[in-house]
Amino acid sequence: MRFLKFGILALALLSAAACSQKKFYNYRGPEVTQVVVNKGERRLHLLHHNKVLESYDIGLGFAPRGHKVVEGDGKTPEGLYYIDRRNPNSKFHLSIGVSYPNPYDRANAQAMGKSPGGDIFIHGRGDNYPKGAPRDWTAGCIAVSDKQIRDIYSMVQDGTPIIITP
Repeated sequence: MRFLKFGILALALLSAAACSQKKFYNYRGPEVTQVVVNKGERRLHLLHHNKVLESYDIGLGFAPRGHKVVEGDGKTPEGLYYIDRRNPNSKFHLSIGVSYPNPYDRANAQAMGKSPGGDIFIHGRGDNYPKGAPRDWTAGCIAVSDKQIRDIYSMVQDGTPIIITP
């Protein structure tokens, strides 16, 4: 009787897991040593040293040209940053944080009497993706599809450098 109850419980849990969309993958390939974002090409590359492991099409902030200077400017930052956090419960499916603003960004915005903003992420679309939105629709983040952010989330570790170029 005890084994029957255990068997039924195990079967129920396996069935529930099979029906749900898998949010996290296990990545067992080469370490991602650097993320490179080329804003002009609208491409994100995951590299292991000098070898490109994966590349993705991206969307940017709604005002994609130029470096992010102040909160609300709709620009995606440019420069060297780091992956500094992750959010498995993001309203945009999954997200990994970019360390913007750095000390230079803060000083530059402060000199103008403004806030540099923050909360820059690489994220999916989630349920909040505006239907029919243009390619560059975020407030300054880097957007990919939900499937792509699952891959990126599993491959990129906190502390990984990210270089964002014009």
